[in-house]
Amino acid sequence: MTVPDLPAPPDLPAPPDDPGFPAATAPGARDLAELDGAVVECRACPRLVAWREHVATVKRAAYRDQEYWARPAPGFGDPDAAVLVVGLAPAAHGANRTGRMFTGDRSGDFLFAAMHRVGMASQPTSVHAGDGLTLTGVRITAPVHCAPPDNKPLPEERRRCGPWLARELEIVRPRVALVLGAFGWDALLRTLGEQGWAVPRPRPRFGHGAEVVLDRPGTGERLTLLGCFHVSQQNTFTGRLTEDMLDAVLLRARALAA
Repeated sequence: MTVPDLPAPPDLPAPPDDPGFPAATAPGARDLAELDGAVVECRACPRLVAWREHVATVKRAAYRDQEYWARPAPGFGDPDAAVLVVGLAPAAHGANRTGRMFTGDRSGDFLFAAMHRVGMASQPTSVHAGDGLTLTGVRITAPVHCAPPDNKPLPEERRRCGPWLARELEIVRPRVALVLGAFGWDALLRTLGEQGWAVPRPRPRFGHGAEVVLDRPGTGERLTLLGCFHVSQQNTFTGRLTEDMLDAVLLRARALAA
């Protein structure tokens, strides 16, 4: 298995294990390569650092001969993406193992198969970071970049990681944000509100197929949020989220972005 090798930017304004590292570093990233390089250096959340490294030591039996990435997973996809897919956080034995968002687990299998069906992905599988997969018109990210215990980041971990998402939005400037699950929906709305977007009050509620158009006063920018049930096994194995449902949301995102 091949894991990505992303260099950190040459000058870090704060130590990576400083709680203020994301807030100090993210705004200065000039492009996605520099942002991603800084993300993978981050150690600002002690609980998440301990968990991701513990998982990489204990490992799952099926991957006992593999070297885990065990670092934050940066965003992945087309740098000129008009659609930004926002998930929750890396999976302990998925992206925390492979180093690439939604890669190496069942959730990613479901997502990338759908992206391939609608023409957004070059292949239907995502096994490891060197498997040749490319995305067209879409980039994938998350509000939290480290694998959390029980897939549940704490509120303060979401807030601490928020500047990475904020800067990614500024650099990519997507026209559509396809949000997988209520956690990502709430986190993205919080970040957009902090950036000056006109987020309604009360905040729009998450739901599969929910569609909200936001404006950024004084800039002429417009962003459409689309809600989609998360591609977790809990949803896909039970039929709460089907292939047809996911395909339809992806096609809607592509149409809005065009």
